[in-house]
Amino acid sequence: MNALKTLNPYFWKHRILLFWGFLFIIASNFFSIYKVQFVGRSIDEISKNTGLGFNRQVLVYVGIIVISSLLTGFFSFMMRQTIIVSSRRIEYELKNKIYEHYQELSLTDFKKTTIGDLMNRLSEDVVAVRMYLGPGVMYIVNLLVLLIITSIYMLKTDISMTVWSLVPLPILSFVIYHVSSVINKKSKIMQKSQSAISTFVQDSFSGIRVVKFFAKEKYIENNYSNKVKDYQDKALDLAKTEAYFFTIILFVIGLLNVVILLIGGQKYMNNELSVGKIADFFLYINILIFPFSMVGWVTSVNQRAEASMSRINEFLDMKTDIININHEVYPIKGDIEFRNVSYTYPNTGIRALDNLSFKIEAGKSLAIVGKTGSGKSTIALLLCRLIDPTEGEILVDGKNLKEHNLENYRRHIGYIPQESFLFSDTIENNIGFGVDHPTPELVEEYAKKADVHKNIVGFKEKYKTLVGERGVMLSGGQKQRICIARALIKQPKILIFDDSLSALDTETEENILRNIENDIQKSSSIIITHRASSAKRADKILNLTKIDNPLPA
Repeated sequence: MNALKTLNPYFWKHRILLFWGFLFIIASNFFSIYKVQFVGRSIDEISKNTGLGFNRQVLVYVGIIVISSLLTGFFSFMMRQTIIVSSRRIEYELKNKIYEHYQELSLTDFKKTTIGDLMNRLSEDVVAVRMYLGPGVMYIVNLLVLLIITSIYMLKTDISMTVWSLVPLPILSFVIYHVSSVINKKSKIMQKSQSAISTFVQDSFSGIRVVKFFAKEKYIENNYSNKVKDYQDKALDLAKTEAYFFTIILFVIGLLNVVILLIGGQKYMNNELSVGKIADFFLYINILIFPFSMVGWVTSVNQRAEASMSRINEFLDMKTDIININHEVYPIKGDIEFRNVSYTYPNTGIRALDNLSFKIEAGKSLAIVGKTGSGKSTIALLLCRLIDPTEGEILVDGKNLKEHNLENYRRHIGYIPQESFLFSDTIENNIGFGVDHPTPELVEEYAKKADVHKNIVGFKEKYKTLVGERGVMLSGGQKQRICIARALIKQPKILIFDDSLSALDTETEENILRNIENDIQKSSSIIITHRASSAKRADKILNLTKIDNPLPA
């Protein structure tokens, strides 16, 4: 369980809460076992007094049993309020740590994995670790404490019956462990099948227009039915195994009760044990059965936690190649220079840029044109420092981009991506995303500059309209114009259009360029485009040619 050792600092951080939790475990188990002996004494007392008169001693025993039960419940509640609460707090801290690490990764790092895998590490894997931190720890400690306390009371009552009663319990745990392993494997298979259904449904809903265009509704329905049938078969197989699991537990419980009845009955006949003592053994064993039956489950939980923590550690150990070494805050003018810059994509081996050099003075504009695959968007990614050049250097205000405060620098960049992306939020919040506490007046001002205000006011909820997932409620042109407004509202010193006017007609494009003419003059602008109409307003034009990349070996 080496991977779980990385959680030790969390245990130490929450040591006070966990310490109290362990004390509550001891107190809960003590009162749970302490009351048992008074059940036997009550039975013996009643068997001695066969009359119908009032038995004061039995009433005292009943009072002790009731009070002990209440104390057991109270300390069990406090046990969960400490150990389980601490596990939830650690889960919260671990999720924040993972999410914070997500923000530090470069674009290249994200391309090495899938969104589903990233989501699983943040959700399923962390939940598996939390099960180890909470129930996994609690049940094991609870069993050890309960076993020690119960064994002491049982040995004080009768040694031979204690041995015969406890010997089968480790065997029960061993069997349950193996059955739990089978259940765990089948659970993963079922979850994988369920995940396949979710993925299929998400794809079919996202592409519902394509499905209808091609009249493939029946085909989709048949595929869905096959996947649901596969899930049903796996779920029934799991249910059958779980039925065996509970059957084993019930069988062992019955077997132990028979053993106690047989051995206890003989000792009673030999006047070695009273009926009350035999009753005590029944209660002791039935109290121990559940914790012992949980050993296999806890072992399975811990194994899953170890596997999940290994995945989390593997991710947290990833070192991003985009490192911020400067934390000063200073103004950015916008002088840009590419000096012999080359870039090769690590995942494909494709050389997108080769020995590229150019300069842009602050407040000037550069249009970049070229065929698809000539490296135009790569320049935008490099300038935003989402990736670093393989060779050469990029200078901003005469300083190497790697030496700039990355957070401070990006606050001065307005970037409109090639693929318009909107958050599943209101139009107002999407436009105001680039600044802190934007006013409605400011949002409306830049919506007008992006020539999208007239569309927004036509919506029922106007600027409070929810755009849907990835802006699905809007047209392509509307999404692009909202992205333009989002970039402009920052009043950036460096403004980058990454072919972001392609979904607009010529008239709308002219309106936007005319509206933002003053904004462009206040910033260094890079306009990546295929259109001559977009490039004609630039001070300089850079024409890129596609590099003849050989296929990687």
